[in-house]
Amino acid sequence: MIRPAGLPRRWRRMVGRVGWCLAAAWLGACATSTPHAEGEDTNVAPPKPTHAEVLAVQTSGSSAAFTFAVENASPDTGCDHYADWWEVVSPDGTLLYRRILLHSHVDEQPFTRSGGPVAVSPDQDLFVRVHMHPDGYAISGARGSVGEGFSAIKIPLDFAAHLESAPPLPDDCAF
Repeated sequence: MIRPAGLPRRWRRMVGRVGWCLAAAWLGACATSTPHAEGEDTNVAPPKPTHAEVLAVQTSGSSAAFTFAVENASPDTGCDHYADWWEVVSPDGTLLYRRILLHSHVDEQPFTRSGGPVAVSPDQDLFVRVHMHPDGYAISGARGSVGEGFSAIKIPLDFAAHLESAPPLPDDCAF
């Protein structure tokens, strides 16, 4: 950010705020956020999630053979605590597809994994959720359809809880 040295400090701060607002306006951040204090380290990594989350769902393909690319964030620490699968579930609790994750993603957050084919129609209502070993299902998931897209939602922990022991299940964690 350019801050002319000849301006009084309060003017330099205002110029900094205006520059920040212009850069962040497309996010709508000016109305609700404040700029970092002068000298504050802004090159800090975002905090790690405290639970698994489905961040985004992208689809491709055609009816009865869609590929899902699911972006997840999870507080993986290794094989003792990691996201071990994501799945596509119908509103009535039927497992339509499960993508087994073969290893932890400690140093790769967030991460995206694709899977399919998933035999659904473009307008079929679906849930996408992630499972953590050994904690169970996350409440942060997605709901939508291939045709309309997916939005983040909170999924009750008891929704289709019986699927936690349904095959396919992971054999082991590689690392």
